[in-house]
Amino acid sequence: MAERGSRKFLDPKVVARLVQQPMGTRLPMIGSVAGLHRSPHRGSSVEFAEYRKYAPGDDIRRVDWRVYARTDRFYVKEFEADTNLRCYLVLDCSGSMAFRGERTESKLDYARRLIATLAYLLIHQGDAAGLVCLSDRMLWDIPPKRNPRHLQAVFDVLEEVEARGETALIRCLHEVAEKVRQRALVMVFSDFFCPVEPLLECFQHLRFQKHDVVAFHLMDRLELEFPFDRPMRFVDLESPETLLSEPAVIRDQYLKAVRAHLEALREGCNRFSIELQSVATDQDYETVLRAFLRGRALKIR
Repeated sequence: MAERGSRKFLDPKVVARLVQQPMGTRLPMIGSVAGLHRSPHRGSSVEFAEYRKYAPGDDIRRVDWRVYARTDRFYVKEFEADTNLRCYLVLDCSGSMAFRGERTESKLDYARRLIATLAYLLIHQGDAAGLVCLSDRMLWDIPPKRNPRHLQAVFDVLEEVEARGETALIRCLHEVAEKVRQRALVMVFSDFFCPVEPLLECFQHLRFQKHDVVAFHLMDRLELEFPFDRPMRFVDLESPETLLSEPAVIRDQYLKAVRAHLEALREGCNRFSIELQSVATDQDYETVLRAFLRGRALKIR
């Protein structure tokens, strides 16, 4: 493992500016300690949920006597029980994540920044964060924990991983869905260079297990706009294949295919209630995270 010390993917100044913005969830969570998130179970916290009719065995202290005085019927107050959160940060480490433009860092390095900052924020607010790294197989699987010391293990792996090999994102996401039985927040960081329909089946599998799913779709601006203007040799980062081509000849067909892929992914995520964050790696990652955190805070109000 890498030596502990300063982490180039974690900027303390960025963390300090974001730490006051809590990470919210769109769905009720289940945890073992009190936290910031709604639970699917009813309890006796300070947040009122609803009334229901009194049933034998209910705590008489929860009867609303004012409602009884008006209706001559017994009703019991129910409250939202707050809970803590388990978050699985899933990082695609396949070869295509090594791609970078001349003025940008690689997609993997960009994902490292997002994940490291989010892991810090989650654990700082008392929630549990874990890390799953995958390429052609599951490389690392660090279970979520709330202990601040746990961050060292997460950061060590983030420093160690490299982008290489073919992608097995679809198979590995199904494995995550089967393994993570208790509802959680699952955030996937990938360029999603795989067939859309099988990928959406993975997302549907995760949603079936009642997980709150966020997909960070990371692409370089060169991949999105294809601005090449001279003959180029394109290298497949996940296989030995190469292609020598004149960009002007294939540009329209390439951009049409990219737009179709993005639209299918966007439509599918909307269909299965997956939060899709489309990010270009030349965007300031702090701005991306701030917008993401604020957006989730608004959605859970």
